[in-house]
Amino acid sequence: MEEEEKKDDLNKEDQIEEKLLMGVDEARALQAEINSLTRERDEYLDGWKRAKADLANYKRDELKRLEEMARFGNEELIKELLTVLSNLELSLSVLEKSGPVEKGVYMIKNQFEDILRKQGIVRVDASPGMAFDPTIHEALYGAEGGDSGHIAEEIEAGYLLNGKLLRPAKVKVFK
Repeated sequence: MEEEEKKDDLNKEDQIEEKLLMGVDEARALQAEINSLTRERDEYLDGWKRAKADLANYKRDELKRLEEMARFGNEELIKELLTVLSNLELSLSVLEKSGPVEKGVYMIKNQFEDILRKQGIVRVDASPGMAFDPTIHEALYGAEGGDSGHIAEEIEAGYLLNGKLLRPAKVKVFK
């Protein structure tokens, strides 16, 4: 009987050992699954963070684009108005040569300039004697007698819209 008891004890020990080994294998499999799920979770979390950052960047870029549209959306209209202003200035200079000009005409010109200034329009400085700058001036003619590379005369005014060149000042430059 002792032998049978020893066999039973050995069988029980083998069964316990087998159960323990199965438990270890199951624990390893569960740990592998946990690791896999953790990696998958981290990948999804990283993707979500990237998508969130991309959306924030898109919103910021779109806001900039809309601000640019608001600042420069009326650019074509203003260019046409500047042509009218230039013609008004030209007619005033012709009228001044032929005699006195009514104050009302100058008031209209000043009102026109005030409206444009409120819209972000700034006149390009093209004073005689000033150095010629090809980024804001356009040389139409050459002139003799002054400092080379300096403006002799402004032919037509140039304008900036919120710092962006709308139209260069057309000038006569000393050779």
